[in-house]
Amino acid sequence: MARRTRARSTGLDASDLENELRGSSPKKVRWQGNVTATTESEKIETIESTEEICESLDRLPGKVCLTVLCRHGRISCAYYHPTESIIYVLEDTQESRQFDNINMVLDQCQPDVVLTSSQSDDDLISLLQGRMEASAGIFQIRPHKEFVAHRGRERFLSLKFLSELEHIECNLQSDDSDNSAPRNAYEFMKQRSANTIDPTMARWNAAIRMANFASVEKSPLCMASIGALLDFLVRERAAGDLDDAGIEGLDVRNVMAMNLDGFMQINADALYSLQVFENESHASIHSDKTKEGLSLFGILDTTRTTLGRALMRTWLLRPSLSTNVIEARHNAVECLMYPQNLPVVSGIAVHLQGIKDIPRVLRTLKAGKAVASDWQKLMKFTYHSAIIRDALVELSRSELVDIIGRLTEALDIGSYKELGNIINNTIDWEESSFAGRVCVRSHIDEELDQRKRVYHGIDSVLSTVAAQISNAVPSNFTPSLNVVYFPQLGYLVCIPMPQSWPETQIQLPDGWTLQSAEMHDMDEHIGDLHPSIVDREIEIIQGLLEQVLGFEDGVIRACDLCAELDCLISFAETSESFNYSRPRMVKESVLWITQGRHPLQEQVVDTFVENDLHIVGGGPNLDHSDNENEDIDGDSTHPASILICTGANACGKSVYLKQAALIQILAQVSLRWSSFVPAKAATLGIVDKIFTRIQTRESVSRVQSAFMIDLNQVSFALRNCTSRSLVLLDEFGKGTAPADGVGLFCGVLKHLLGRRATCPMVIIATHFHEAFRKQLMDRNKVPITFVHMQVLITEDSDTLEDTPSGTPWDEHSSNLGPVTPNAKITYLYRVAPGLSVSSHAAQCAAFFGLPTRVVNRAEYVSELLAEHEIGTLLDEDLDAKERAELEDAESICRDFLAWDLTGDEAMKQTNVKESLHDVLRQTSDTG
Repeated sequence: MARRTRARSTGLDASDLENELRGSSPKKVRWQGNVTATTESEKIETIESTEEICESLDRLPGKVCLTVLCRHGRISCAYYHPTESIIYVLEDTQESRQFDNINMVLDQCQPDVVLTSSQSDDDLISLLQGRMEASAGIFQIRPHKEFVAHRGRERFLSLKFLSELEHIECNLQSDDSDNSAPRNAYEFMKQRSANTIDPTMARWNAAIRMANFASVEKSPLCMASIGALLDFLVRERAAGDLDDAGIEGLDVRNVMAMNLDGFMQINADALYSLQVFENESHASIHSDKTKEGLSLFGILDTTRTTLGRALMRTWLLRPSLSTNVIEARHNAVECLMYPQNLPVVSGIAVHLQGIKDIPRVLRTLKAGKAVASDWQKLMKFTYHSAIIRDALVELSRSELVDIIGRLTEALDIGSYKELGNIINNTIDWEESSFAGRVCVRSHIDEELDQRKRVYHGIDSVLSTVAAQISNAVPSNFTPSLNVVYFPQLGYLVCIPMPQSWPETQIQLPDGWTLQSAEMHDMDEHIGDLHPSIVDREIEIIQGLLEQVLGFEDGVIRACDLCAELDCLISFAETSESFNYSRPRMVKESVLWITQGRHPLQEQVVDTFVENDLHIVGGGPNLDHSDNENEDIDGDSTHPASILICTGANACGKSVYLKQAALIQILAQVSLRWSSFVPAKAATLGIVDKIFTRIQTRESVSRVQSAFMIDLNQVSFALRNCTSRSLVLLDEFGKGTAPADGVGLFCGVLKHLLGRRATCPMVIIATHFHEAFRKQLMDRNKVPITFVHMQVLITEDSDTLEDTPSGTPWDEHSSNLGPVTPNAKITYLYRVAPGLSVSSHAAQCAAFFGLPTRVVNRAEYVSELLAEHEIGTLLDEDLDAKERAELEDAESICRDFLAWDLTGDEAMKQTNVKESLHDVLRQTSDTG
């Protein structure tokens, strides 16, 4: 135990310390907020204690190692589980002042070793040290150079499982062929590459697959944490096994996202695709500032306080998973929406504007950098909090609302009144504004008052002394003089220099030195008034600060509760303005929405069409052997785990997908609170993760094509989803060849259906209608709910035709022919049961302005493709003679194919060669 204690107090290994201590100047190291200097006499002892770290680690068999990095309110973690040989990572996320996420990570993974950077926040270092001391673990502060994002990325790319892809053999040759020896240079190089790994190809494979496991561009802290963790594991492995194989020698089989208990997991792609946050650049090209655009956060954020805005952003990043907590918080929003409470709530909102970022103010006060405005903010907090406390009592039906009870208890009016009086009676606000510093009122300190009286009357004293000195100075020496006071220098006699004096020589009167006797006397008796006044005021303000810090814990807790109340009022105002309703939360994995709306889309259109959505997670499995004679109707009233939405282009399928996820986020938003949702009614289960394949963010900095990025998103979803997850796939498979895209699409569906009870809730929008033919995936045999977005087709005669979208699928039906290109399409944006059989691409193209001849040509080619007559396009450029020859050849082929050559007697009686010769001769004679 003694060794471990000494290990915690250093945090640097011997090699690092040797490099740090080579310089002559002492190295300053931060530890628990203090700065200490390591002198030459301490070097040997420090290195000895560092050597004991290696002994105390016991080569880490079966021990969990965690790296933590926190900067500017954002944190990231990575830890290695030795039994599973898996690295778990937490991507960059917002952290609270209480380090809620870090505490959750520590509770979940129970690490034996914790590493952090030397530049991490001091509060984080103190927290980690205390937690590891309590659990008898090891805590190290590593050099900052180990926590660098680009270095971590290089370490990540070196992992073997990223670069070594599974080998897929495709034997396209006959079995009797001899493949023992290469027949050409290409086969030789292919066999050679199969036995050896090309470093360039391995790195390329790793760079492509890395996005499957962690976000490189959006999570620099995560990359830094992974790099520091891998460095530590390599060092310990080399020290224990005497094997310096590097990162390639580590047994790392997978990298998985860390799931925090109690929080929904939403990665950066989902947040971007669902438009939860939207940063817009400033209108001026000379400004790098951004503002919040049209986003879920933008329409919810009507908060009045800085703390409330920051808290709402945190809530949207980490929705809750607790049903009981969500239900309790719904009660708070409902209470604030009562009509009789609206005037009281409006008054509370006004006074919340007077509450500033008090925790930041307290940090500034303790750092000694506070100005008068900081003290004013603290005093105004005591005033506005007292009014809010009185208003909370007037709310109706607030007895069972948890936040109101806790906030009423936290706002101690007596203590805050005392705090406000202390500040207001000590600080002179008018003089502070004039002087540009914090000044103290009169009658607080007698000594300070005396100094101020002398200082304010210094002008008359200086005038009297100047008159006395003028009488003693010869008149021919100088015609005038002044006595001045400079706080930095003292009391001085200023006389003008006659022009007759040389510039290099100053002549003084008899008995004068560079400072006269009178000035010495004033320095002795009056002294440096201004610095002494400032010093005394600093002492008094410091004493005031010590009194204020006695209220610190209560003030911070009250500010946090006021921020929560601010967010709740914002939710209530949004729900009232946009007609949101309270969802019913259940324990089952279900998504049952009645007349749901997209919270953003309805803000930018005149009329929004409401739609229903019904999904149940963990639905029936796909088993053809059991369901051979059972017809599972995808359009039945019993919803499945997978819902597929089809329809025309631009008919609103993507909006339908996104609104389901946004409603779920709104229902679970925040750690402690939840908001109402844009729907007439909703019964929702708790969703633990949301994955999307909706939008593709391409960049030249990524070594991936658009289709590879889509595959990464789907791969990440399939590897991490559970039966309580929500997966959105919009047009997956469209970025490659149609046949390959359909194959990948069907493969993903088969995989999801094959998960049986662990199948997540999946909403898909696709134009791959051919995937649901009987030869591929018979829609009558798979447990999938099919819906489509309805449209109306208007012909030239201004009559409405029934759209094929609502017609049941029938491969042999003749009444499902293509709609004419001149027909007009009208989007209804209404969801109906059934599978759409056409995307109406030609009508959409005409609607959006493509030339008519282009649309007609596209429709003609589509008809040929549907009828498998694409070869007809080859005959378009033939002349009349070539067409006649082609018709003759076709006639001959048809006659030949009409012969019955299956019987033996027919073969004996007929000479096929001679008969064919006669036919050709007759044809040539005719021609």
